[in-house]
Amino acid sequence: MSDKPSVLFVCVHNAGRSQMAAAWLTHLAGDRVEVRSAGSNPGDAVNPAAVAAMAEVGIDISAETPKILTIDAVRESDVCITMGCGDTCPVFLGKRYLDWNLDDPAGQGVEAVRPIRDEIKILIEGLIKEIAPEATA
Repeated sequence: MSDKPSVLFVCVHNAGRSQMAAAWLTHLAGDRVEVRSAGSNPGDAVNPAAVAAMAEVGIDISAETPKILTIDAVRESDVCITMGCGDTCPVFLGKRYLDWNLDDPAGQGVEAVRPIRDEIKILIEGLIKEIAPEATA
């Protein structure tokens, strides 16, 4: 069992918000956090506008694919962050649950996705300070 915190990001299609959040957390926290993302009803591909918006900040999510939410993914995570999946996320005692109310980028162009991307980054920065702060000398 790993001693680093594990975070699961969940949205309906695992094609936009949760993919961007997972990419931001991986990018900003590196190997200090284990990162997963999934969807209650995964789409066929990651939203192209989300891919483009993340590419603008130097993060490539073009190879990512939407994944189905499993009970094991929830069980293996310390923090579960939902983004509009409602009651479909399984709940286990002892887990920390957060619900981030973010606009859905589905069907939106990159102009509409940029503010969502930036809001996710701010939320991720706060999460990192809380669960995986950098060691100080």
